[in-house]
Amino acid sequence: MRIEDVPESWEVVASQQRFKGHVIEVVTDTVRMPGDEVADRDYAVHPGSVAVVALDDRDRVLLIRQYRHPARRLLWELPAGLRDVEGESLVEGAARELAEEAGHRAATWHTLIDLITSPGMTNERIRVFLARDLEPIPEAERDFVHRHEEIGMPVEWVPLADAVRRALAGMIHNSPAVAGILAAYAASAEGYATLRPADAPEA
Repeated sequence: MRIEDVPESWEVVASQQRFKGHVIEVVTDTVRMPGDEVADRDYAVHPGSVAVVALDDRDRVLLIRQYRHPARRLLWELPAGLRDVEGESLVEGAARELAEEAGHRAATWHTLIDLITSPGMTNERIRVFLARDLEPIPEAERDFVHRHEEIGMPVEWVPLADAVRRALAGMIHNSPAVAGILAAYAASAEGYATLRPADAPEA
């Protein structure tokens, strides 16, 4: 068999919304299974996200630290955010998050990796981009106001190889950060030549 994920949708014979919040909703779908049985599947409906592995000319990755209440941890993460601006492309959203959360912009963008964060419990998809040829955005051009968990977030530049070691040592836990760091390290072996363009379609 070809080892490649493909779209598939089994028949949903009933669906019930259990909860609707600011970002997610929780539904129960009754799905027709093989053998003509049906089974209930609960999951969170999520708008999706983007994240950015921003690498400078010294091969350092930009990490931010943010409080994540469900995990009860301060986590080192990539600049990231929701796909919640109508008409905005994925790479435009990633550039916006890089500017808002880390105060940088990039001249060179590639698609690094696509993730389905937890396919047994949510439909959330994250596209992680590789951003290079970075420059800081002057303070006078920054108009984003940080609120809530984003207030006072530290920004650190970590050598990519060191970030890999920290991920493998269990010091970095955020899933798109771990996946993005490891993917960037793997892609660096070929000079990033095999990466997809920034506007590559999602499967």
